[in-house]
Amino acid sequence: MTATNNSSAPPGDRRVRRTRTALQRALIDLVEERDLAQISVADVVDRAEVNRSTFYDHYRDVHELAEAASTSMIDDLIGVVIALDPAHANPSDSPEDPDPPLTAFFAHFAEHAGLYRSLLGPTGSARVIEHVRLRTAAAAHTSRHLAATESTSDTADPADMPHDVPAAFVAGALIGVATDWLQRGCPRTPVEMTRLTKPLLIAVSAGGEVPGSGYRT
Repeated sequence: MTATNNSSAPPGDRRVRRTRTALQRALIDLVEERDLAQISVADVVDRAEVNRSTFYDHYRDVHELAEAASTSMIDDLIGVVIALDPAHANPSDSPEDPDPPLTAFFAHFAEHAGLYRSLLGPTGSARVIEHVRLRTAAAAHTSRHLAATESTSDTADPADMPHDVPAAFVAGALIGVATDWLQRGCPRTPVEMTRLTKPLLIAVSAGGEVPGSGYRT
């Protein structure tokens, strides 16, 4: 979902960008303090020091603002989603970190733990959760086909993505594991999460046996 723009100023206008940045930053700060469900438009405009009508020039409600506020971080996150193809599984010669990009995926969540815990948790935003899932699935779909197409194009638009069960599976698994980890207070380090998660993802991509389960994908 994209942000509503009722303002007469062009979308690229600096004033529009500054206002949206101020509103998004205000929400990010607030969501570190309390659950998203407890944040009102009045709270946001008070923190951003703008009037209520200005808020509605750009967003319909707090949930739409939350989606916009997390989009830039999510897009950074998408850049480190590992490919389904084992050839693109980002092998590492380092015994300490078997997959640096996957570790970066978990480190990103840890860095913004308060925000993601609130947005993706049980009292968070269903729209944000769906946005994260679709963007991650699109990234997994794109990366899975890079070897065949040798394309360097941007991540596929989720709206245009065909039904890709493996990509959807990996997206759901990654987001589910990360969300569970956040809700538990990140008891393991990002590297430890990589060591536990990577064998499972490679097994899925290779159609092999999931280690320790006796189950073949």
